[in-house]
Amino acid sequence: MDSHTKRRLFLGFLSGWIGKLAGTIVQFVQIPVFLHFWSVPLYGEWMIVNSIPSYLSFSNVGFGNVAGNEMTMMVARDDHEGAVRVFQSCWWLIVFMCSLIIMLLSGALYFLPAARLLKLTHISETDTKWIIFYLGVAVLLGQLEQLLQAAYRSIGRYPFGSFLKTMISLGAYTCMILSVVFGAGARTAALLFACANVAGTALQYTMVRRDVAWLKFGWSHAEMSEIRRLARPAIAFMGFPLGNALNLQGAVLAVGYALGPVAVVVFGTARTVSRVALQMGNMVGGTFEPEMSIAYGAGNIPLIRALLRRACQLAIFVSVAVTVMMLAGGPWFLNHWTGGHVPPSRGLLSILLVVVVIYSFWATASSLLTSTNQHQRLAVFYILGTAANCVLCYFLGRAYGLYGAASSLLVSEIVMNLYVLPAALRISHDTFPAFLASMTHYPPSLRPAALFSRFRRSAAGIEG
Repeated sequence: MDSHTKRRLFLGFLSGWIGKLAGTIVQFVQIPVFLHFWSVPLYGEWMIVNSIPSYLSFSNVGFGNVAGNEMTMMVARDDHEGAVRVFQSCWWLIVFMCSLIIMLLSGALYFLPAARLLKLTHISETDTKWIIFYLGVAVLLGQLEQLLQAAYRSIGRYPFGSFLKTMISLGAYTCMILSVVFGAGARTAALLFACANVAGTALQYTMVRRDVAWLKFGWSHAEMSEIRRLARPAIAFMGFPLGNALNLQGAVLAVGYALGPVAVVVFGTARTVSRVALQMGNMVGGTFEPEMSIAYGAGNIPLIRALLRRACQLAIFVSVAVTVMMLAGGPWFLNHWTGGHVPPSRGLLSILLVVVVIYSFWATASSLLTSTNQHQRLAVFYILGTAANCVLCYFLGRAYGLYGAASSLLVSEIVMNLYVLPAALRISHDTFPAFLASMTHYPPSLRPAALFSRFRRSAAGIEG
């Protein structure tokens, strides 16, 4: 990897950390603010209404993800005309689908008694409908923002695109939270959130037109043949959120049926803590994906191989490091987090953390498949694997309790590795022995002796 690639990866990690930090700050600030200025029942109903528009995030059917990959690969081989064709085709498809959904949503809200169906008493019928509409518009605008981010990704400026999106989201949530602080109700808070998102999308649109001069907006290059060509990988992308839902909610339901609600609480809280390590591992794959698209588009097989090896190596290091910290402090955190109501189980947490380490390995390797739009079979395997895991979780839970239920997750992650790793190695023209050997090989600059020497020189410089 050259210095430019390393710099982009570093900035990608940095922007990813900023995004995670911003999301965490919003969650920690939002809840106490809402509970302080609103009543508990009003906030509970807000959460119910807020969950409805989130389902509209599936409206682009994966075309935003596929377009970003395709544009990046095309630009890497200097096919700017093809990238414009993909961009315009997907842009107008998403605009059409979002407009259609807004019309359908408006019609449904006009005729259906939303508040009564949701059993709301503190938010009026009219306010409920407007809140769903405002938040729905904000979610649908996110589909266009994803395509605008793809423009930055295609020219290797994905860290800036990610940072810009984080700042827009942070600004929108800040507007909403401040409106609550100054006495606004639920409807006004939703309106200001939507307005901030509209302004953010307009800002992104303006900046993309300025920064990506060759990217033409319009419809002169849009072609239905491009949409048909990208339809299969786009639809396949929808398999991942479906598989995630089966993996998260399906396992919880299986534990509930097998062991009852008390076991669900113990299992769910332990899994929530373990997923801190999972989120850290996911950042690795997300950072390397744009570079994999660039390398694949340019036909640079040695770079693809190096990126895959380094990504998996870093994912293992990060997930193992966070796992060790979770094992050391996780039970204490669980006990204090739940106020002593949920008994911490180090054995259960240990199994779930091992699951995360194994997951991080195949999830990072699968970035090579998704970044090159070769993920159709992966999506099918993931859905089938998570569905089978729900069944296995139920039976092992019945037979061996919570440890059995957690072990079922371990089985599914091992099976996913057996499919994903060979598929990724084929794309990178790598062999398993060479890949495995690379996991223990670090560049000289990252070896402990070199890092310690660099630290000593820095410390000496500071003292001097």
